[in-house]
Amino acid sequence: MSAPEENGFENLPELPGVTHRRVQLRELRMHVAEAGEGPPLVLLHGWPQHWWSHRHLIPQLATRYRVLAPDLRGLGWSDAPPGDYAKSTFADDVLELLDHEGIEQAFVIGHDWGGYAAFLLALEHPQRVRRMIALDIPPPWPGRPRPRQVALPLLVSYQVLLATPLGRRMLMSGPGLVRAIIRLATGPLYQWNEQDLELYAQRLREPARAQASSAIYRTFLTRELPASLRRGDRSAELSVPTLLLMGQNSGIDRILTPQSSGMLEVRRVAGAGHFLAEEAPAEVLAAAAEWFGDAAGG
Repeated sequence: MSAPEENGFENLPELPGVTHRRVQLRELRMHVAEAGEGPPLVLLHGWPQHWWSHRHLIPQLATRYRVLAPDLRGLGWSDAPPGDYAKSTFADDVLELLDHEGIEQAFVIGHDWGGYAAFLLALEHPQRVRRMIALDIPPPWPGRPRPRQVALPLLVSYQVLLATPLGRRMLMSGPGLVRAIIRLATGPLYQWNEQDLELYAQRLREPARAQASSAIYRTFLTRELPASLRRGDRSAELSVPTLLLMGQNSGIDRILTPQSSGMLEVRRVAGAGHFLAEEAPAEVLAAAAEWFGDAAGG
């Protein structure tokens, strides 16, 4: 395994069997954690996290797949250039990573914004995605809203806060905001390790990363969400077999309740909240073994 400090990855946690490198894309130096051999499998994290959110998945997946776990731009140890942080840009970065690595087609597991970007990649470049699992993220088309749920104001309020200069300043001032948001979105059965929470919060204290976080939500609320509502249902456009796992205790699922349709199958994970790769890794791994199994040669 590579030594993170020797490679210039300050404060990068180590996971046995995982190597780390920077991949130079056209506009971005992307940090990629990698392990295993076999068919390529890309793991995409969400906010406010980075590749470490997959730590419970990587060791087992790496026994069967070549696992690539990049940090999305603005997060983790990838660069945080100025920009609007449109989710299509996340998808474009993943596509460019596949091109850089000579990967014609990959399996994908994506959580939160990583899952949203995976949906966009599957919609726009279906030939590059063999099969996909999305974790607790609504597809990029309107769902069935349930506006009377208590979770709605909580979800909207933190997104609006993050989109403002105040949210950016709170991220830079300390770990309190990140810790509070993570805990609010977690199911009742899971207890966080304080070191893991600090690993997520500390990266976002850097001004460029705090600014990137603000842009992620500002662009979504002001441009991407209205555009999605105007465009309407895109489920018929999805040609990649996709499994969407939603946490039964996820605030997102209480608001939008995604439904199975066409190539999309939706299942709920009992007792879990938003952070399925950490709260319910056994369930995610079992789903991956089933959903990818035959296609991966198993």
